[in-house]
Amino acid sequence: MNVSTPDRNVAGRLSFLDRHLALWILAAMVAGLGLGRLVPGLGGTLATVTVSGVSLPIAAGLLVMMYPVLAKVRYDRLGTVTRDRRLLLPSLLLNWIAGPALMFALAWLFLPDLPEYRTGLIIVGLARCIAMVVIWNDLACGHREAAAVLVALNSVFQVIAFSALGWFYLSFLPGLLGLAQSGLDVSVWEIARSVLIFLGIPLAAGYLTRRIGERTKGRTWYESKLIPRIGPFALYGLLFTVVILFALQGDAITSQPLDVARIALPLLVYFALMWSGSMVLGRAVGLDHPRATTLAFTAAGNNFELAIAVAIATYGATSGQALAGVVGPLIEVPALIGLVHVALYARRYFTPTTPTALEDPAHA
Repeated sequence: MNVSTPDRNVAGRLSFLDRHLALWILAAMVAGLGLGRLVPGLGGTLATVTVSGVSLPIAAGLLVMMYPVLAKVRYDRLGTVTRDRRLLLPSLLLNWIAGPALMFALAWLFLPDLPEYRTGLIIVGLARCIAMVVIWNDLACGHREAAAVLVALNSVFQVIAFSALGWFYLSFLPGLLGLAQSGLDVSVWEIARSVLIFLGIPLAAGYLTRRIGERTKGRTWYESKLIPRIGPFALYGLLFTVVILFALQGDAITSQPLDVARIALPLLVYFALMWSGSMVLGRAVGLDHPRATTLAFTAAGNNFELAIAVAIATYGATSGQALAGVVGPLIEVPALIGLVHVALYARRYFTPTTPTALEDPAHA
């Protein structure tokens, strides 16, 4: 199968910002670290105002990042996704059985002597992604409507299952295996509040934007005129969030590099195994490339907003558990942007469908 032409066409349609996104993210990381080190007290100042346990600047960046992507979703197509058992059942299996179990195993394998960091990583594994995954999926030509459905599904299960899974992986299972136990004090309301803020607000805004825009101007105008205007704000929000994340923890990251490296290693293994395993599973069950890509990114990503909030609320802002939660997105951002390129390369191993994501203007 010759994929060189469509690959070139996609590259040609990318904006200057999109084509060099890895460079901009690296620059944002460096800028954040520099700010965190050079401006005394900046991290403390940024962390003083919080929403659902997360710094308000981070929350603002995430909302700006998610809104344009969710405004691109064609909500009238969601019905076909909700009936796709080949997508939904593997997603539930990967997110709520395989993902937490894998992070538990890796945390104990790589951090047997560091209980605070180990607990923080297990919490990260329990918090399934409902936010930043939408932009990775979009950049990798994943299926937008499928991403919206899987993110919504994760949010529902998160509210229902997070506390129970926290008890299982931090208390019951370690006790059963003769390992050290820990506790997790988080209410269902705290989880629901996080979901409502980080998914509910941008989802409602995106839906209303499309609904009102199409009613007043029509779908052609909406997708050819409005979407190109608001689309770049997703990447602006991403870069702003990266700068703030690194600025908040710049001092801790640069003063504890060995600790950060030990936390980073199991995270890198986790992202690689979850993403590649999900992609292979998607192809094995007959998903096309856009849906398999969406399955992979929704399984590999984690809800670091919730993980950080839970770690801070339960163990304190200066705890090792909180540091592990913060290191999560710092490793996830470069790891998943790298996997975006792998996903684009992997198209050649999938049978083209009609219409393909590349041919559909909604995914251009």
